[in-house]
Amino acid sequence: MAPVPAAQVARDPRLVAPDLLGLVLRHGARSGRIVEVEAYCGAEDPAAHTFRGRTARNATMFGPAGLLYVYRSYGLHWCANVVCGAEGEGLAVLIRALQPLTDLERMRADRTAGRRAKAPAVIDRDLCRGPGRLCQALGISGGHDGRNLLVGGDPRLEDDDCRPVAIAQGVRVGVTAAADRPWRWWVDGAPEVSRPGPATARRGPTADALWSPPPGKRPGSPDLGLTSEAGGG
Repeated sequence: MAPVPAAQVARDPRLVAPDLLGLVLRHGARSGRIVEVEAYCGAEDPAAHTFRGRTARNATMFGPAGLLYVYRSYGLHWCANVVCGAEGEGLAVLIRALQPLTDLERMRADRTAGRRAKAPAVIDRDLCRGPGRLCQALGISGGHDGRNLLVGGDPRLEDDDCRPVAIAQGVRVGVTAAADRPWRWWVDGAPEVSRPGPATARRGPTADALWSPPPGKRPGSPDLGLTSEAGGG
C-alpha cells in the first residue's frame, strides 16, 4: 500500500472525487475500498456545510487538503469527508460507501452494537453501505475530526493501484439544495453502493470485473485514464 500524495487531493473536489474510487480507507486493522463519493464545493454549493462561511463545526473543511472532516448527521451518524482544494476554500468529498476488506468481524460487532438480540445479522455488503454505516464499521467518530489522512496516521488513505473498470456519475443523495448537480460518483456494479440511482454519465467499459487489475495484483503504474473532468456547476 502506498500513501496518497497531497497533490492528488489539493484540487477541485469534482476532480478529486472520482479519483478516490478504488483507494483504501483504513482505521487500525479495519479497512475498506472506496466505491461511492460525493463532492461538496464550498461557496458555490448551497449543499456544502461551508456555503455560508466558517463556523466551529465546519472549521476542518477550511484546513489543508488531506484532512479528515467528520460531522454528525441529524444528530445520529458520523460522516467522513476528505478535505480538498487549497486551504481556506472549504471544499471536501464525502465518502459514501466502502467495500469491506479487513477485520470484518470487528466491523460487524460495531455495526450490531446496541441492536435487539434477535436482529438479523449484517451481511458483508451492508457493513459499509452508506456514510453513517461505514463510520460505525470503521470506528470513526467526531474525535477523529482534523486527522491527516495522508501521512500514515490513523485513519488514513492508501493506494494499492486498484482502479474501477467503470465509473457512474449522477446526482447527490439526501440533499435538498442544489439537488440537481451530478456531483456523485460510484463504481458501476459495486453491490456496496448506497444508492446507485440513474447515471447521467459513465466512464469505462462494461465488464463483469469491477477492478482493474484485480485487487492484490499491482500493475507497473496506476491507470491515469480515469481522471474525471468537473461534474457540473
